[in-house]
Amino acid sequence: MTAWLTLAAVVLAAAGFGLALARSGRFGGDRVVAAIVTTIATLLLLFVFYPVGRALLAALHDEQGGFAPALAFARLAAPEIWSLACVAGGPRCGVAIHSLTLAVLAGLGSTALGLVLALAALRGGARPAGWVRLMSVLPIVTPPFVIALALVVLFGRTGLVTGWLSALFDIPRSRWIYGLPGVLLAQLLSFTPLAFMILHGALAALSPTLEEAAQTLRAAPARVFRTVTWPLLRPALANAFLLGFVESLADFANPIVLAGNYEVLSTRIFFAIAGAQNDPARAAALATVLLAFTLVGFALQQRWLGRASYVSVGGKGDGGLHAPLPAGLRRGCIGLGAAWIVFTLACYAVIAAGGFVRDIGRGDMTLSLAHFGAGFGLEWRDGAPALTGSAWPSFFTTVEVAAVAAPLTAIVGLLAAYVVARQRFAGRRAFEFLTLVAFAVPGTVIGVAYIVAFNVPPLELTGGFGILVLCFVFRNMPVGVRAGIAALAQVDRSLDEASATLRAGTWRTLRQVLLPLLRPAIVATLLFSFTHAMTAVSAVIFLATAKYNLATVYIVNRVEAGEYPLAIAYSTVLIVFMGSVLLVVQKLAGESRLGRRGAAELTAGH
Repeated sequence: MTAWLTLAAVVLAAAGFGLALARSGRFGGDRVVAAIVTTIATLLLLFVFYPVGRALLAALHDEQGGFAPALAFARLAAPEIWSLACVAGGPRCGVAIHSLTLAVLAGLGSTALGLVLALAALRGGARPAGWVRLMSVLPIVTPPFVIALALVVLFGRTGLVTGWLSALFDIPRSRWIYGLPGVLLAQLLSFTPLAFMILHGALAALSPTLEEAAQTLRAAPARVFRTVTWPLLRPALANAFLLGFVESLADFANPIVLAGNYEVLSTRIFFAIAGAQNDPARAAALATVLLAFTLVGFALQQRWLGRASYVSVGGKGDGGLHAPLPAGLRRGCIGLGAAWIVFTLACYAVIAAGGFVRDIGRGDMTLSLAHFGAGFGLEWRDGAPALTGSAWPSFFTTVEVAAVAAPLTAIVGLLAAYVVARQRFAGRRAFEFLTLVAFAVPGTVIGVAYIVAFNVPPLELTGGFGILVLCFVFRNMPVGVRAGIAALAQVDRSLDEASATLRAGTWRTLRQVLLPLLRPAIVATLLFSFTHAMTAVSAVIFLATAKYNLATVYIVNRVEAGEYPLAIAYSTVLIVFMGSVLLVVQKLAGESRLGRRGAAELTAGH
């Protein structure tokens, strides 16, 4: 309670400082803007910069808390991190080399597959609306471990495909799925839909004008694609690669199931804290390396894009047609895309069936609801329902945390977006940087940072419900900020000016004019925050406790105990639950219809 009172006092002091700045003439004298900026900036410093800074400083201290830079250098330069023994024929390299290799391969592979699927969807000549929607929704509702568990069931030593190959072709059973190939395959299945969404949107937004101009000059389809389409896709390709690269570095779920002896930074950090060694300083050193890789990835992306302009849509409308793909490329994209979709659906089919049979991993396909009963059992006792399944507490805690974190994320993110997009004040660029920097910090690093920073006074928050909510709010806030900025860019400033002319204050303008127009951004932020809080694991696996256990942490424990069928059953429940939430929210929210086009469409419908 003392920690929360301290936090409340800090927040009130920040708001008061903002009001004092407004009275002195800063922020144009606008008290609302000043209070928003100072309060959110203080919260970001407290829950992003302070914990990350504490974690990085922890790497410079010994077990007794003494300052030991030599020991920190020894930790950072340890052979277990940077060894290149595998290049010289040794059994394995250091965890940093493993992580970097995996991240580069996952980034390149997911980007390439995402581009193939996007080209097949938009330039393949078919009508892929159904599977495009499916590929867009899958990464949102998929919990961690689902893909990894499916691959184990299919290709493990006792897996379905392994057994069939052994019986039909006498191919020896092996453990090839445990290591780099298995983790890479799982990450490609997990991250390709994200790359697809980025590249699909970019490809759909390209104006056909430049492609038509190249065709007018008699350029062949292959040359049009190589010299016009491909260069315009560079920003989307860079973003897709960066997303796959960063997600691979931070990924904990797939390596914990499939890595075997191929250790990576995320799992090594986990065992440095949760294992028998309990060495937070060593975990902080490993987290420093992980954060450095992420920041270098951001820097290289910006350097590759440079300052070139990639604008292809101007103020003039056009009704042209996109250039056709080269015939060979089109056939290759359709064939590879179809094969990948079938493989992805096969993995999800394994998950869908795995909870309803006795043991799909060992080929026992006898129908059974025992796993759902063990996790989500429900009995009638004395005329009242009683929840007997072991998964119910973690499920309800996760839903409660997500339900509290989602609206807070939307509120903080959209308020920050408003002052960034609509206000001009000294330090605006620095404030925008503060709001977005959490995106560059991997979840594993955030988890370690919160353990180091909030396990001691004056803000001793670990072990409680609130720390889980705070972790999700500031982890997901950048999404709300970007969604709000994008939505505000489509709302003309004349509405703000008209409201001000009618003597409405900033708060009233925001509440009555802009907020109704930002409904799509609010819904998107709420959905993302809720579903991500339901499925995240890397940041909160260090923060969950026996009292406040989470769904993903429960699944981790079941996987480590070898109870794959129960983990699969729980994953199925989460997929169905989150899919239902998405459908209900979309039904309730509907579609925004603004301006004359919406009215005309409604009139035409009658």
